Amino acid sequence: MVAALTGKAHNPTKDFILVKKQKDVMVPCGIPYIFGTLESSEKNLMPVDTMMEKNGITSIVDEATEIIHKEKKVRFKSGEEIKYDKLVIATGSTPVKPKWLQGADLENVFVIPKDRYYLDDMIARLASLKKVAVIGAGFIGVELSDELNKRGYAVTLIEKLPHILNLAFDEELSVKIEELIQTRGVKVLSGNGIKEVRGKGKVESVLLEDGSSLEMDAVILSMGYKPNTALANQSGIYVDEDNFIAVDEYMRTHEKDIFAVGDCAQKRDFITRKRVPTMLASTACAESRIAGMNLFNLHVVKTFIGTIAIYSTAIGDIGFGTAGVTEQRAKEEGIDSIQGLFEGIDRHPSNLPGAHKQIVKLVTARHSGVIIGGEVIGGPEAGELTNVIGLAIQNRMTVNSLLTAQIGTHPCLTASPAAYPLIKAAESIAISMLKNAAAI
Repeated sequence: MVAALTGKAHNPTKDFILVKKQKDVMVPCGIPYIFGTLESSEKNLMPVDTMMEKNGITSIVDEATEIIHKEKKVRFKSGEEIKYDKLVIATGSTPVKPKWLQGADLENVFVIPKDRYYLDDMIARLASLKKVAVIGAGFIGVELSDELNKRGYAVTLIEKLPHILNLAFDEELSVKIEELIQTRGVKVLSGNGIKEVRGKGKVESVLLEDGSSLEMDAVILSMGYKPNTALANQSGIYVDEDNFIAVDEYMRTHEKDIFAVGDCAQKRDFITRKRVPTMLASTACAESRIAGMNLFNLHVVKTFIGTIAIYSTAIGDIGFGTAGVTEQRAKEEGIDSIQGLFEGIDRHPSNLPGAHKQIVKLVTARHSGVIIGGEVIGGPEAGELTNVIGLAIQNRMTVNSLLTAQIGTHPCLTASPAAYPLIKAAESIAISMLKNAAAI
């Protein structure tokens, strides 16, 4: 959708066709909320057809079955063939259902696809059930657990790693998030993975790695996603060993005039430069804008410079987000880092309505002071503050840049200018760097 809109905006004389598999397109990040807050999928649809019509783009419902790139045409399930000058592949990802998991095909074992019809059926089937196990405590697993809990389900969130959101946050913050979701009524079992789903025809219990068994009515697998690249692979478009479509900085594949964006396209970490399996709507949109701008005319300055994993979500009125690498990830990658953490209040004075604690942790490269990561817990504005940290990372800002930054503050909107958590966390790092320099 974004590639078509951007491409049309930069090439208004060209004809653009958007092909989608289903008429109704879900807001991907809103999917967990149809199980609680939104109450149905109807309130989580994107007005794709309206947007396309408004921008002069043809939108059709069909399914591509073959890309014949030597003839520059695509064959569809309907039998239609469409020729192209440029082609963008945005086939996304599909949920992982591990082959090793015995009982994964029992009735009432679900995954979370971006498929409205599947999800509507899932909601209907869950209606008569009570005990639900959510397997995997990444962002989707956490959000889904909280939403199901709101609807009165007895939810157990099971995570193999020591804490929920363990890959996104360092321990001192992930522990706080874990405590928060537990106080809302979700049972959390961390450090203990699933071994088997048991039942005669349908779910009756789950067996965990420590040998314990829990009675359940349903199991929801939130164990990640894999790139949906079968079409590209079968059509002779190069995919890497992890099944992502290989692309360059302009999002071009190995085949002339074919681009790939989103979850199906190869990613490279902005900091480590290693290939990573990051799948985010925000990353997909950034890639799509790059592809759209470069379809017919390469803009040398408009390239995709690497994936910065920027996530944010909320539980109740508490928001939390993360950008770049964590302290733990930096250590694993051999990056010598310094961290700064500050806990303040997001209003001044703190007695104003809507005030929340605001915790900011920054991670910087030790010798350069360049910001490479950050984590935030606070009120609803935590998501935007996380985006600011992401912008700082992308522009390779240093601790000194933050210390000298000019900011606007207001009692009802922000923390105090004298104790702004983002700047105070940077100050903490600067002091550590001075002490280290003095010791040398």
